[in-house]
Amino acid sequence: MLNPSTTPSAQLFLLLSDELVDAVNLIEQANNWQDKYRQIMLLGKLIPPLAAEFKHQDAQVKGCESQAWLYHYRLNEQHFYIADSDARIVKGLMGLLLVACQGKTAEQIQQFDVNQYFAHLGLSGQLSPSRTNGLTALAQAIVAYTHDVGT
Repeated sequence: MLNPSTTPSAQLFLLLSDELVDAVNLIEQANNWQDKYRQIMLLGKLIPPLAAEFKHQDAQVKGCESQAWLYHYRLNEQHFYIADSDARIVKGLMGLLLVACQGKTAEQIQQFDVNQYFAHLGLSGQLSPSRTNGLTALAQAIVAYTHDVGT
């Protein structure tokens, strides 16, 4: 469990910008893998970087080949997340998950099917096995926070 003084303030856990949501729509509409990849990289640039003081080992997502950090904040029945990674493609993929899960209830997040979502976006079979494993680990971490009523 992280010390509250070493976690981001609640103000950082806001609803995502329309720009991020629009970026996901561009990925869905892209005609080929190169265009989708480019849009994922651009999506990653739209996510604000996490301050160095919050890049704690306790916040790292286990199972990601790259370094990736995830924080959670619960407000009433809604769950909010901030995430960062040292790899641009991973940060873009994190952005896809944030858009899908940000501000949702525990039930909605627990019913979220990451494989179906990525198939819908046209990304199934395009990611390396290590990226797929890391993405699955991130999705599992997002869901795990919905079970922890103390956060």
